[in-house]
Amino acid sequence: MPDLAVIMGATGALGTAIVDAFAGRGDRVIAVARSRAEVSQLASKYPISPSPSGGGQGGGVTGDTADLTSRLEVDELWERIDRVGIPRWVVNATGGYRAGKVVDSTPDDFTFMMNLNLGTAWWSCRAAARRMQAANPSPPGGEQRGGIVNVSSRSGLVAEAGAAAYAVAKAGVITLTKVLAAELKSSGVRVNAVVPAIIDTPANRQALPEKLMQKAVAPAEIAAVIAYLCSDAAAAITGAVVPVYGTY
Repeated sequence: MPDLAVIMGATGALGTAIVDAFAGRGDRVIAVARSRAEVSQLASKYPISPSPSGGGQGGGVTGDTADLTSRLEVDELWERIDRVGIPRWVVNATGGYRAGKVVDSTPDDFTFMMNLNLGTAWWSCRAAARRMQAANPSPPGGEQRGGIVNVSSRSGLVAEAGAAAYAVAKAGVITLTKVLAAELKSSGVRVNAVVPAIIDTPANRQALPEKLMQKAVAPAEIAAVIAYLCSDAAAAITGAVVPVYGTY
């Protein structure tokens, strides 16, 4: 029976690479984003296959849509996921960037960055943790049963001028990861974060100087680290904040 994985923010450059990594290894993936057309296009790459045992479903991708900044929409999304099953793996890759210093920021800058980067991870972690913890209330021998990976940013670890609200929100994702890891440790549910610097995306190629892009990391390389953290090989790892900077 394939593992069930839920990928939030599935249609961005990194999100698509994460879906590719999980579907490529045979997981049953639920890909979630705001755009129904983009989610449907992504799911069409990996049709659901019959289970090898003849019962249920095998690997592949199905899509769902939600505004992941909205607690109500996230809760409704998870009610739909409940009909499929309790995921073994959850990845929160939703996020976005807006530049600006503290003194120049507007209320909208602050709210937008907090909701998009921290709020999406918070509401998804909250819903996922409730289900995953209830499914594994007391695993024998401290067995690790599954996990959550959040995507933060180097800006959340290294203080630099220029993107204040974004940096504070991404720092919140790191603290959320550590706190939730401590809360779920006894249930065998692991919680970790990956921390990219510059990701090699079309948008970054247009916006950033070539010298910086030479240090960018391909989305597939970051997705491979996330897939490792969401595997039995990483059973001893929880509460970790893993830099994926490349040569930055």
